[in-house]
Amino acid sequence: MRPRFHWDIGTRRLALGERTLVMGVINVTPDSFSDGGRYFEPAAAVEHALHLLKEGADILDVGGESTRPGAAVSPGFDSAELRTPQRRVAISIAEELRRVLPVIQEIKRTRPDCVVSVDTYKAEVARAAIAAGAEIVNDVSAFRWDPAMTNSVAELGCGAVLMHMRGRPEEWRNLPPPKDVVGVVCQELRQWARAAMDAGVRRERIALDPGFGFGKNFEQNYPLLGRLDELLDLGFPLVVGTSRKSFIGRALRRDGRDAPVDERSFGTLASETAAMLKGAHIIRTHDVKACVDAARIADALLRTGSQKSGVSGQQKACTDF
Repeated sequence: MRPRFHWDIGTRRLALGERTLVMGVINVTPDSFSDGGRYFEPAAAVEHALHLLKEGADILDVGGESTRPGAAVSPGFDSAELRTPQRRVAISIAEELRRVLPVIQEIKRTRPDCVVSVDTYKAEVARAAIAAGAEIVNDVSAFRWDPAMTNSVAELGCGAVLMHMRGRPEEWRNLPPPKDVVGVVCQELRQWARAAMDAGVRRERIALDPGFGFGKNFEQNYPLLGRLDELLDLGFPLVVGTSRKSFIGRALRRDGRDAPVDERSFGTLASETAAMLKGAHIIRTHDVKACVDAARIADALLRTGSQKSGVSGQQKACTDF
């Protein structure tokens, strides 16, 4: 059975494990891999957010900077290092705030009861977003890229998602494959969660995300999905985002061509259902309604106890703290 938690996000506690929660994605960017800037304007982003709430989203994740493959991201986003011809400059703090704050503010004005997460690796953006009404900081770098992020989250007392990423998006194509991707993810998430707690982030505020597609090539995502339940031994809730990722496009390849983003919905739903049955507490997705419906069936199976934990014959890669 999936372990249960009460995730403390500061202003309230979310019950995790009784049923799968669904986190709807709001990309306030002009270059998102999944929607191509469809919700870049604040009004469109807010309208989409309200639509996702009607479809059953439990959490809305608002992000103002793309971390798609090849994107330039760095804590030194204004540094000379990033202004070389070989690297594109990541967006500034001011621009990211301009994108996300009006959306968060309007969502909370319209639906003050809803839970909002901000997808950022910058401490200043996190602070402003929490002040605007967000309750969760979802950091793709697991607090590693901005040295001020860990202390900021500790002081804010909000919820936090620490995601696993190998390298940076602009480096992914050249990363050597790990011998055991599950072991690497377990070891590094354990290390990064411990660092956050040592810096004052309370354990009950932390959730972990194995980072499907983030520095993992196509075939490396399947052992991570198949052995996802091993990450439960770390003792934290699990957030999973496989929605429309390139490894799904590759699996659905036809006539030598990967399935485009708009043809990955069914493959996405299959991967999300598998993640639920392997113990994921929260699914981060673009297709909220389909995920909500799938979660009802997966949760019914989990409640019956028919889904056995663990993988027979495999040694667990994770251990408790």
